[in-house]
Amino acid sequence: MFSKACEYGIKASVFIALQSMLGRRVSLKEIATEVNSPVAFTAKILHQLAKIDMLKSIKGPSGGFEIPKEKIDTIMLSDIVFAIDGNSIYEGCALGFEQCNASTPCPMHNKFMSIRSELKEMLNKTSLFELATQLEMGLTFLKE
Repeated sequence: MFSKACEYGIKASVFIALQSMLGRRVSLKEIATEVNSPVAFTAKILHQLAKIDMLKSIKGPSGGFEIPKEKIDTIMLSDIVFAIDGNSIYEGCALGFEQCNASTPCPMHNKFMSIRSELKEMLNKTSLFELATQLEMGLTFLKE
C-alpha cells in the first residue's frame, strides 16, 4: 500500500519519536538497525523529512536525529506519507490503471474509494505520539 520509502519513513519516525520522548538523540545506524532498513536508503528518507523540518538532524560526534518533544503529538501519519509519497495513495487506481475515475472506473473503483477515504481519515487522526506510546508500552513493534 505504501511505498517502501514511506514504510521505512513511518517506522523510523515512530522510533525517533519514542527516543525523543525519552530524551535521546539517535544515530542513523541505530535507526536503520531498529527498523530493519538499509542505512543509505534510511539516510535519504530522514534527510527528506529533516529538510521540511519534521525532524531535526544534528551533525557531529553527539549528533543524530530527534523530534522536538512539543512536535511529537502534532505530527500525524498523513504528514509523513505526504512528505514521502505525496497524494498518490489517495489518488491512484487500485489496479494501477492510468485512467480510472467515476466516468471510466476500473472493476474495484467504487469499493476502493471508501477504503481510500477511511485510510485518509485514519492517517489524519493518528499521531507519532500515539504510535510511539504504543511502542514504549510493548503493544507494538517495528520489526519482525
